[in-house]
Amino acid sequence: MGIGLEALDRDELVVALVTALGRIEELTARVAELEARLNRDSSNSSQPPSSDGPYRKPPPKASAMRKKSSRKPGKQHGDPGTTRRQVADPDEVIECPPPECGCCGADLADATVFGVSKRQVFEVAPPPPPKVTEYRVISRTCPCCGTVTVGSAPSGVGGRVQWGPGMKARAVLTVMAHHLPFGRAKRLLHDLAGIDCSTGWLVKVRREATAALEPFIARIQQILHGARLLHVDETTARAAGKLAYLHVACDDKHTAMHTGGRGIADIDAGKILDGFTGILVRDGYSGYTHLVDAVHVWCGAHTLRDLKAVHDGDPEHQQGTEAMANTLVLALKATHAARQAGRDALSKQQLTEIHSRYAGAIAAMRSDNTPGRTPLQQRVLTLANRFDKHRDMILAFIHDLSIPFTNNAAELEVRGAKIRQRVSGCWRTLAGLADYAVIWSYLSTAAKHGLDHLDALTQLFTDGPWLPPEPTTG
Repeated sequence: MGIGLEALDRDELVVALVTALGRIEELTARVAELEARLNRDSSNSSQPPSSDGPYRKPPPKASAMRKKSSRKPGKQHGDPGTTRRQVADPDEVIECPPPECGCCGADLADATVFGVSKRQVFEVAPPPPPKVTEYRVISRTCPCCGTVTVGSAPSGVGGRVQWGPGMKARAVLTVMAHHLPFGRAKRLLHDLAGIDCSTGWLVKVRREATAALEPFIARIQQILHGARLLHVDETTARAAGKLAYLHVACDDKHTAMHTGGRGIADIDAGKILDGFTGILVRDGYSGYTHLVDAVHVWCGAHTLRDLKAVHDGDPEHQQGTEAMANTLVLALKATHAARQAGRDALSKQQLTEIHSRYAGAIAAMRSDNTPGRTPLQQRVLTLANRFDKHRDMILAFIHDLSIPFTNNAAELEVRGAKIRQRVSGCWRTLAGLADYAVIWSYLSTAAKHGLDHLDALTQLFTDGPWLPPEPTTG
């Protein structure tokens, strides 16, 4: 009886230990998953750099997914640099002669000048008062019939007192291009330009700029809809206390933004992507899959960040993810070398090698994570299936050297909205966010064509918006 009880106790103890070990394994995996979430930043996820913590820089992670650049900080070799030069006609000249001889103490007031060493100090001038131009609208009586005819003021001069195009341009420049809140923009305009205005007027002139840009938006939609290759992206923005989305479609010369939700109708509301038949470089968001006429290409930077996120969770046992990252980097270097050599395609041997490495990396990712019991292993298996299913989208850049490896062109455009939100807070209204999308489309496109922001805005308020030229065919 006692022997049977001891045996039963041993069996129960074994069951309890097995259960406890399973629970420990489950909790260990859960802790690893929570740590991976906690360590997410812009280097291993799609989070923007503005979301990274500003108070501490995370220590570098031991990962083969991110190599340290060999480039030294500071000015790079070969960069011409800039040097301030002396001017020939300074505004003020102050002479500094020696009062007496440094040896015997004799008076040097009438002594012969031996040499002059010029030293110039560049200083900001105090802001002048605004230039006021008065237009006197004169009425004259006809000596023949007695009719009174009133003269016409120039276009845009309709009120008794108003700000000019240059002032309006500077107002929009501060709140849109430099992301300042209206209160700080008001103070800055007073300090630097000597102009007093109200925050309400700043909002009004922003709305005026948006309304004046309707011809520009129509032109940019037409150009981008017919483009060969587009970068697209979307990001969140807080407006009117709610979450909204800012959408962007751009190429190397044009930018178009619009606001809305994240659904199909919101994506098509920009009047560019619906029916688009070119190459679409994007991230993995499934909202773009309805654009069946386009050739879809996935951003390589996103895939590398996804690989880094799972590799850092267990570097010793995730050799497949490292192999996949090395394959993509190898392919990227091969395309760079081909362009530098003036070739328009990779050799068949290079393509075969890359595809072979790619398939081997997928197999290794699956082998490393079978049977996939932990959340990390399940994530890697899902990632492997994605690389297998969408290999044509991921490797499109090696078959067409005109296709970029990353979607950075679109991500750079939406970064300004994140800076604006971090500096000035959320938009108080949805209309304010929509104004931002329209005006930033104009400023970004103008800059891509070599136009200064201030010049483009001054033209907007003087003669109407600058319009990009129609792209040449061929």
